[in-house]
Amino acid sequence: MELFDSHAHIDFPRYNKDRNKVIDRARAEGVRYILNCGADLESSQRAVKLAQEFDDIFAAVGIHPHEGSTYNLEAAKKLQDLAGSEEVVAFGEIGLDYHYDNSPRDEQRQAFRAQLRLASSLELPVIIHSREAEEDTIKILKEEWDPEDGGVVHCYSSSAEMAKKLLDLNFHIGFTGLITFKNLEWLRRIVSNTPINKILVETDSPYMSPEPYRGRRNEPARVKEVAMQVAKCHNLTMDKVAEITTQNGLDLFKIN
Repeated sequence: MELFDSHAHIDFPRYNKDRNKVIDRARAEGVRYILNCGADLESSQRAVKLAQEFDDIFAAVGIHPHEGSTYNLEAAKKLQDLAGSEEVVAFGEIGLDYHYDNSPRDEQRQAFRAQLRLASSLELPVIIHSREAEEDTIKILKEEWDPEDGGVVHCYSSSAEMAKKLLDLNFHIGFTGLITFKNLEWLRRIVSNTPINKILVETDSPYMSPEPYRGRRNEPARVKEVAMQVAKCHNLTMDKVAEITTQNGLDLFKIN
C-alpha cells in the first residue's frame, strides 16, 4: 500500500526538533509521497530545500491569502525562480480567506489572480485555499484558470454546491482529518458524492489532525486515517483508496 499526502507543511518550525522522525513515521505507515506546500516566500524556499533533501518529498510554491498583501513584482520573480526547481510540481497554496481577513480582501483577490496567471505561464497545477469565499473563488477561477491545467481545492470544508462547481471546472478536491470528526457528517456526504478519481487525501500538517489524534500536532503518517474514512464513504477497501488517490496525485502533479 502506498499513500500520497498531497498537502503538508513539515518545513514549519514546529517540526524542527524531530522532522526526520516525522518523515520516518510517515514512511512506516505507507506514505510514499509528500507534497510540501509553500505559504509565503520563506516557506516556499524551505519547501524546495526540503524536497531537494528527500526523494519522496515534492514542493509547491506560492503565497497564501493570509499573506496576500505581500505579493508584488519582486515576490512574483522570486516565486518564478523557485518554480524552476525540478522538485516543484505545483503552485500554491493560493486563494482567498475571508474568515480571518489577515490581508485586505481586494489585495487577496489581486494576489490570487496574479498567481493563477503565473502558474498558468509556468504550466503548473494550482493548490487552492478557499475559506468563506465561495462566490469569489469560483468567479476568479472561471475568469483566470483553464480547467485543462488542473488543480485541487485543498482541506475542503465548503458546501456541496461549491464542490459540484469545482468538479465542473475539472478540479480535484482534497480532504483532511476533518472528515473523521464526529460532528461533520455533512462533510462525509460530500466525500461520498465526490467521484473517487477526483479525490486527494492530505493532512495539512501541522493542522487538522484526525480522530483519534484531534488537538495534537498533525503529521503525514496520519493521512492513513483520512484514507480509511474515504474508504468507508465509498465502500471500498483501504488498499483500493490508497491506490486510486495516490495515482490521482501522481497524475495531477505529473510525477513519474
